[in-house]
Amino acid sequence: MDGSDGPEGSARVSAGRAAKPIRRLDRVIIRFAGDSGDGMQLTGDRFTSETAAFGNDLSTLPNFPAEIRAPAGTLPGVSSFQLHFADHDILTPGDAPDVLVAMNPAALKANLPDLPAGAEVIVDTDEFTKRALAKVGYAASPLEDGSLEAFRLHPVPLTTLTLEALKDSGLARKDAERAKNMFALGLLSWMYHRPTHGTELFLRQKFAKKPEIAEANVTAFRAGWNFGETTEDFAVSYEVQPAKLPAGTYRNISGNLALSYGLVAAGERSGLPVFLGSYPITPASDILHELAKHKNFGVRTFQAEDEIAGIGAALGAAFGGALGVTTTSGPGVALKSETIGLAVSMELPLVVVDIQRGGPSTGLPTKTEQADLLQAMFGRNGEAPVPIVAPATPAECFTAALDAARIALTYRTPVFLLSDGYLANGSEPWKLPEIDELPDLRVEFATEPNGPDGTFRPYQRDPHTLARPWAVPGTPGLEHRIGGIEKQDGTGNISYDPANHDFMVRTRQAKVDNIAVPDVEVDDPSGRARVLVLGWGSTYGPITAAVRRVRADGGDVAQAHLRHLNPFPANLGAVLRGYERVIVPEMNLGQLALLLRARYLVDAQSYNQVRGLPFKAAQLADVLQAALGSLDAEETR
Repeated sequence: MDGSDGPEGSARVSAGRAAKPIRRLDRVIIRFAGDSGDGMQLTGDRFTSETAAFGNDLSTLPNFPAEIRAPAGTLPGVSSFQLHFADHDILTPGDAPDVLVAMNPAALKANLPDLPAGAEVIVDTDEFTKRALAKVGYAASPLEDGSLEAFRLHPVPLTTLTLEALKDSGLARKDAERAKNMFALGLLSWMYHRPTHGTELFLRQKFAKKPEIAEANVTAFRAGWNFGETTEDFAVSYEVQPAKLPAGTYRNISGNLALSYGLVAAGERSGLPVFLGSYPITPASDILHELAKHKNFGVRTFQAEDEIAGIGAALGAAFGGALGVTTTSGPGVALKSETIGLAVSMELPLVVVDIQRGGPSTGLPTKTEQADLLQAMFGRNGEAPVPIVAPATPAECFTAALDAARIALTYRTPVFLLSDGYLANGSEPWKLPEIDELPDLRVEFATEPNGPDGTFRPYQRDPHTLARPWAVPGTPGLEHRIGGIEKQDGTGNISYDPANHDFMVRTRQAKVDNIAVPDVEVDDPSGRARVLVLGWGSTYGPITAAVRRVRADGGDVAQAHLRHLNPFPANLGAVLRGYERVIVPEMNLGQLALLLRARYLVDAQSYNQVRGLPFKAAQLADVLQAALGSLDAEETR
């Protein structure tokens, strides 16, 4: 790829110049960082989209402050977007950036501890004023005091160059300055030979009602690309070849978008209307926004006045014959808990989507955590068992949504779908499935009386699934009583009989315990591993990357990952007992490990962090190496 593949005019700029050398890399980790108003999420998203179009494998980590508008230039106000892309299969956004684009001193200071020696650092020198430096505690400019000697520093006056490029645009200075993120994007697009047409098209569509803003952003983007081509400060550009992914049609997708598409697909495959009753909450709101766009697929969205009303409406829709869905995060689950218990008692299908975030209380609204597992498992009064499904990657949120819908519809039960902020906002390539590959979720409603003397018995169960019949209100002859007070087996009449209550509690538990879930698969290629690392949810990427590192160093480690957390796979106990040491990394204080120790009486050892960030692969690799070393030491004693 040469300069002629860049923005219009770039070929003319490079005419007559000696071509700059191109260095081929197998992977790169880039982090864009700046003030929360600098457009870092948009910049990262556009770079990601072009990287996906180019054909690289990729993984992203958006990281932004919880405040709607944090104080400008402060450390709490720093927003960042990290992208790891490669010519081979990758699993995480990367442990440490190879390139940091820092738009101000706060962005530099907040991200500097993550940089390895030799990393490239591109800074906007225009923002390194005395006031801005003092705001984050710099007594002297790090650009001049030698503190950045370990890195390859590229001081670039991004603001000045952007204003110069837009001097004839007619925009006010403040409006013109806002395009500096596009200048930075253009520069990085030149450095890594990213396609550019898609970004220009996106900008013109995004600002279609303000064409002068659209053209200003396109101009700044092209100016950044041309700056990279002509400046002496960037002597080398880099190339990362497309990855050799399995054949198929791919698109870049985030976890929340994949989950939304999964719910739409569940409606199509079941033949039922999808009803979402929801109240906006970070980081789940994107699902509400996306599903609202799909009325043509029979999806109806209801933004309720609070969490309780949202789930109440969704449960009412389920009673009426729809696939009821409600979305929230941890604080919302607490408010929805009584209605989830009502759904358990009424035995109606309902998908409860919990995009986990840091807690307790409001906690860390924009940061990730896995701390709602025990809440999903036990967070209701009485014996109210609920199945739990947890996707492992952003793309897997699609199939997890279908799986949750399958369980809810087949077994007439509410189901928890536990994603988290890392999966919700992160993205990766997703291979579009063939329609005939998707599960058949069609449902048979009750249409005829099923009891003696032509009566309808709403709690007469399927002998295989223990699910009760689903009768749409208004079906002639199928009138029945519904509600939260205990029901008599079979008839559904209100019952306070102790023996009947004991029977109904045990039956509801047996229905969940007997849900068909696949066995857990163990990756143990050598067959000699004595250590098993077991994870769930979004820890899959870091765990798998860590296992690859350990195996590359000659260590034997087995790996397994759980999608179904209630009920557990039938073979899980045997798998756990087959290894001398079981390590369970979690972004909580050991919730899955607690369940495993209680259920299977195995010495599952926790490795935990609750920092609002995903694990680093190197960090987990060290833990696994230490476990292998301790086993070897025990043998020699």
